[in-house]
Amino acid sequence: MDSDLRRIRRLQATKARRNVYRETPEAQSYVSSLSPDKRIKFMSEARAANARSLRSREIKSKIFTVLGVMIISVAAILALIPIFFTFLDSFMSSSEITGNYGVIFQSLPGGSSGAAQFISRRPQLQFIPQEVSVEQYKNLLFMTPSYLFKYWNSILLTVPIVAGQLIVACLASYSFTRYRRKRREVLFFFYIILMLMPFQVTLVPNYLISDKLGIIDTPWSIILPGVFSTFSIYLLTKYMRRIPTAYIDAARIDGAGEWQIFARIIMPNCRSAVVAMAILLFIDYWNMVEQPLIMLSDESARPLSVFLAQVNTDEIGMAFAACALYMLPPLLVFLRGEEQLVEGISQSGIK
Repeated sequence: MDSDLRRIRRLQATKARRNVYRETPEAQSYVSSLSPDKRIKFMSEARAANARSLRSREIKSKIFTVLGVMIISVAAILALIPIFFTFLDSFMSSSEITGNYGVIFQSLPGGSSGAAQFISRRPQLQFIPQEVSVEQYKNLLFMTPSYLFKYWNSILLTVPIVAGQLIVACLASYSFTRYRRKRREVLFFFYIILMLMPFQVTLVPNYLISDKLGIIDTPWSIILPGVFSTFSIYLLTKYMRRIPTAYIDAARIDGAGEWQIFARIIMPNCRSAVVAMAILLFIDYWNMVEQPLIMLSDESARPLSVFLAQVNTDEIGMAFAACALYMLPPLLVFLRGEEQLVEGISQSGIK
């Protein structure tokens, strides 16, 4: 009985193998079933349909590209118009500026009557100066020493904050990138929470800590909170984690230490991100207003960003000149590192 059962199963296995290796009939497509004339007609119609589809997609792509360029151009022009005309109007004479903009400035709060009014007569807006004058620059730079002191205060506050924050951010970001343990990930999560908080929320704790340390009314009350800001650490950490670990492993096999890996591999690959971060930090802290107003009670120690609103109290021409000089450092910094700024933002994922 066992031999008969084995023989039956052997026959079943042989039939199964024959069924597996049996050739399947070749499927006949719709095109092959057509006659030669119909096949040629079908292929020509298919090519024409594909050409029309490609042409319509190209037209739509060009239309969207043109619309995008137009929208971006309009937005860029609208953003550049105030800067452009501020530089032009800074070379107007005082009488010309008063004749063009005097009615507008008198209608603002703090004008001739001390309160906001409607414009009494139609202003004559003339953005291009008829006579080029540098008298307001002379008065601002040589006859107004307080402006130069405020300018110097802005430099003394902004440059240490930017330099210190970049040093702290590079070292902390390397630590978060290389040693991704649970406790460090929890700490990094708290960094993200602090970054998402509004600036006004953290201003009160900064004031209380500065008061406990006894650094109120000193530049350190502004420099120290700025140096340990969280945004740059978050940005550089995300950027460093994009660097392949194979570079670090290869350097470690060659005998490189942590400092050599950081200085010769990580930082050269993060150069664009560091430059982009430096530009963004400089522009941000150059325009700071809330920190000096709260931390510094002495007006002589406050930066130019606080003093700028008081320049136009007496003469409008000096206000335009002060604004033009105030915009020069951010513009020069941006133009100097524009390529690195675009590359750093695009590769770091900032939206």
